[in-house]
Amino acid sequence: MKLLTRSCLIIGLPVILAAVFLPKSDASLPSAAVQKVDKSRFKLDGVASWYSKQSPGIRKHTANNEIFDDTAMTCAMWGAGFNQLVRVTNKANGKSVVVRVNDRGPHARFVREGRIIDLTKAAFAKIAHPKRGLIEIQLEFL
Repeated sequence: MKLLTRSCLIIGLPVILAAVFLPKSDASLPSAAVQKVDKSRFKLDGVASWYSKQSPGIRKHTANNEIFDDTAMTCAMWGAGFNQLVRVTNKANGKSVVVRVNDRGPHARFVREGRIIDLTKAAFAKIAHPKRGLIEIQLEFL
């Protein structure tokens, strides 16, 4: 039995790692968030927003059970595995920031409006002034 279990782990490990670290397929995104993905570079175009502890409805913990931190370079995103790194580039000024996925979002009603990622306030501030609220971005999976 030990040999069978060990064999299953060895064979199954690459599949598990791929599922965790590669961007999810379009089928795992909410239907309103499905976009055409350039599979050769894993890039998406869309809208980014920011959220903080003061935002309405924000919980103390993120979806992966970390304590929410406004100052961290993290984000909320559907269809990407936890700990996936993504580069978010502001199309208006070319500034970019690398963030780690540790939460789920944006809310479904905002996804229907074209939002594909919620950045922490600190991450958003690296590429645009928070008063902007929403910006056109290009997102690249790293």
